Amino acid sequence: MADITYYQNPKLKTILPGWQGNPSAKGRFFDPHKRFVLHLKRFFKWQFSRNEKKAEKKSETWRLNVRKGTEFLNTNENCIVWLGHASFFLQLNGTRILIDPIYGRISGVVKRYSEMPCSVSDIKNIDYVLLSHAHRDHCDETTLKQLKANNDFVLLTSLNTGNLVSGWLSGLRYQEAGWYQQYNLPEKNLKITFLPTQHWSNRYLWDVNETLWGSFMIEADGVNIFFGGDSGYCTYPKQIAEMFPNIDIAMIGVGAYHPTFMMKDVHTSPEDAVQVFHDLKAKTMIPMHYGTFDLADEPLGEPYRLLQQYEKEGLIKGQLRMLDVGEKMCL
Repeated sequence: MADITYYQNPKLKTILPGWQGNPSAKGRFFDPHKRFVLHLKRFFKWQFSRNEKKAEKKSETWRLNVRKGTEFLNTNENCIVWLGHASFFLQLNGTRILIDPIYGRISGVVKRYSEMPCSVSDIKNIDYVLLSHAHRDHCDETTLKQLKANNDFVLLTSLNTGNLVSGWLSGLRYQEAGWYQQYNLPEKNLKITFLPTQHWSNRYLWDVNETLWGSFMIEADGVNIFFGGDSGYCTYPKQIAEMFPNIDIAMIGVGAYHPTFMMKDVHTSPEDAVQVFHDLKAKTMIPMHYGTFDLADEPLGEPYRLLQQYEKEGLIKGQLRMLDVGEKMCL
């Protein structure tokens, strides 16, 4: 086995006792519980296999509802606004945060199926941009450049991802965290911690896991908000629940899960996402990572329909908030 080196940001507080940092071998991070391997054979099997949901997918007419307008940008209320896929706007005690913003197609190529509620140029006075990992549907160079033109934000992200983005954005201020590390913020009523997920990260075929991936816990005046990033089902949510025993809201991915042999390790299905919600012991679940981009074999609206079914059957222990794109959820 290659020599293992452990990385974290020595300038940041580590909240897990005994955690020595994220392990890396030959310059690539890996999950100590489930080591990710880029299976090209598995990928080609997926591409050339018959999709059992093809007919349903072809006849799909469902689309996310979009609430157009800029009202959420002109309010003083504490709120969460879903912007499609894994993108969110948060306002917490006057602090304005964007998470994983992407406002067009993925890399200008992959089609977008839900409009944005407003133009990128309308979004101003952003204090922080949070990036969970470097995959192109979460870390979009074009969007970040557009945002930087009107905002002097601080980027909060994972190890090596800040360095990547700083090559695109001149004068960018950023902090990189390893798992279980808390960012240094001047706001006394705001804490943001970078936490684990079972996933991976890259931009190209040759840079797999050179940047870290993860999730965020946002604590603001007694309100605890978990952003799950991308993850397969794993034991991390149970650990996070022990570390943060009063989670109010959990934003959890529910799309890009079929076929399971390809997706299960890195994305949660609606069923798995509900289990993650229960493992976190959170009060309210906001589904994300569905309906905006067609990234897998399930029909675009299947996650929406399944979650509605689970709610009717009483399988969700807590509140389910299926937000429209652009809908403001007051806190």
